[in-house]
Amino acid sequence: MMSVPAESERVLVLDFGGQYAQLIARRVRECRVYSELIPFDTPVDEIRRLRPSGLILSGGPSSVNNPDAPQLDPEILNLSVPVLGICYGLQMIAKIRGGRVGRTDRAEYGGIDLNVVGNSRVLEGVPQRFSGWMSHGDSVLETPPGFEVVARSPEIPIAAMEDRESGHYGVQFHPEVRHTDHGQEMLKNFLFRVCDLAPTWTPVSIIEESTERIREQVGAGCVICGLSGGVDSAVAALLTYKAVGDKLTCIFIDHGLMRQDEGREVENAFRNYFHVPLIHVHAEDRFLSKLAGVTDPETKRRIIGEEFIRTFEEEAAGLGEVSYLVQGTLYSDVIESGTRDAARIKSHHNVGGLPEQMDFELVEPLRMLFKDEVRVVGEELGLPEEMVWRQPFPGPGLAIRIIGDITEERLIILRHSDAILLEEVRKAGYYQKLWQSFAVLPAIRSVGVMGDERTYAYPVVIRAVTSDDAMTADWARLPYPLLERMSSRIINEVPGVNRVALDISSKPPATIEWE
Repeated sequence: MMSVPAESERVLVLDFGGQYAQLIARRVRECRVYSELIPFDTPVDEIRRLRPSGLILSGGPSSVNNPDAPQLDPEILNLSVPVLGICYGLQMIAKIRGGRVGRTDRAEYGGIDLNVVGNSRVLEGVPQRFSGWMSHGDSVLETPPGFEVVARSPEIPIAAMEDRESGHYGVQFHPEVRHTDHGQEMLKNFLFRVCDLAPTWTPVSIIEESTERIREQVGAGCVICGLSGGVDSAVAALLTYKAVGDKLTCIFIDHGLMRQDEGREVENAFRNYFHVPLIHVHAEDRFLSKLAGVTDPETKRRIIGEEFIRTFEEEAAGLGEVSYLVQGTLYSDVIESGTRDAARIKSHHNVGGLPEQMDFELVEPLRMLFKDEVRVVGEELGLPEEMVWRQPFPGPGLAIRIIGDITEERLIILRHSDAILLEEVRKAGYYQKLWQSFAVLPAIRSVGVMGDERTYAYPVVIRAVTSDDAMTADWARLPYPLLERMSSRIINEVPGVNRVALDISSKPPATIEWE
């Protein structure tokens, strides 16, 4: 189940394995045009059926001259649809159209000075000299027939080229990256001047299209929604309620892995705001017994994913004939859990952690949305600010923030530490400035000295990051006084902790969560 606009109002991004492929789709959506990432080898007939208004070919790590490299079906360039090739995509267009691609004496990586040298539609309005983000070894050495060079760099004579008659455009740099000056203007030029699109993909249109698709999928069936208290499941629940009304029942499963007082807060917030039946399931013992002795993070996620489904099935049995389960699955969940063209980073409990056999058909109205898009929809639906801007909390909860075996002692320590951290972050005015901020408890002990006595206790790790969509993230530069207060309070107020560390890793190479 996905939220997509009407046909002919979309731009498809063909993924050749580039590190910025998902970012291209995001940048297009920021222009209020729907975009979707699809495999590079999607059949031409399938692309034709989708009737895109434009195609963007992503970058990639391979050389187009390598026989084993991903190759574009030449027929895609004959679809009478504007095409923008980025980096590898530019080189693929050049190769197919009869140009020449190869190595030069010097590769280009990082910010490079570029010069506009022609009358360009994609670069229209861009200063004659600008900086573009490069990451390539191969270059276009000779343009195909019909193409005009419109930008150069000191090292390569063909940094951008266009063939207006065929509607084929290409840039060697990455306009989707913030390091490229005026990159978003270039994408807007392609979308609005070349593809003749309008910025119609708005929160209102997403809501209308999503509710209509939910009605089409569910029909007259009864539906349950897995509610977690976060913005994703709340928006999914509201969209479903708009679509099916009183056929919806929400179920909140407290698996014993929530933060301090969170189960009570979620139930109170839901009952005070929503007018949908809510079942609060206390399943702490069930989940914790299944997780006893489990240390592997993927196993934890699979156990939690399956137990969620089995609990939903048992609760649904008392509601009559329920065939549909609504989840707040996001696009980032799908990508990170692994698809045919994206390696599995970690299985999300609501995607890769689901059991093969279950009694429900999934309804996932947010499956093609990023977190920031969900928040905008939530605001349009009238969700309270504290719910819209609640920092993400993983479905497996504290199970993946305890690195090792999950015990009652460790849960108590982590809950208390995390509550102190969040209290200090809020007091300092940083809560909404951060994508996530939380405590991690590695199941190890270290030596310390407290009150002139030797201690052998746990460390707690502070993790705080900034991000737009969780696909990439940077560690937050929190003020030293704030870090000092968090450290001092955690060590002094949480029994069993004698050390606090700060995680200063970005994503990549790390992930936001530790497991």
